[in-house]
Amino acid sequence: MTKEELQAKHRLEEAQMRDRAKERKARTRRLIQEGAVLEKVFPEAQQMELEKLEDLLYEKLH
Repeated sequence: MTKEELQAKHRLEEAQMRDRAKERKARTRRLIQEGAVLEKVFPEAQQMELEKLEDLLYEKLH
């Protein structure tokens, strides 16, 4: 590979890493917001174990 090809490959990899980081941050933000909505609508969720909460949600929503 030439120097230019290696540089182009590196730039592409860096751009892909930035995209993945951006997607990860967006997902984290969305999950935090959804959790806040759940706690606002269903305050008891704060005191429940995650497994029990998950079971309850499956039961009610499926």
